[in-house]
Amino acid sequence: MQASETVTHISQSQLADRWQLSEATLERWRSEGIGPVYLKLRGQVRYRLEDIHAFEEESMRASTSKAVAA
Repeated sequence: MQASETVTHISQSQLADRWQLSEATLERWRSEGIGPVYLKLRGQVRYRLEDIHAFEEESMRASTSKAVAA
């Protein structure tokens, strides 16, 4: 990563607001290995926006049985 690059992270509460989910749901997803990858720094969970965008793209569906081609 170059010095001029900025990685943006958001908190669990910000992601819960973004997706209109409870924080408890995100906590459960992490324990079950569901959802985007995350960072845990000194007990604080953070998500990189690039990982959230990737997870959202992977979750796109045309129907219940058909994923949308990226």
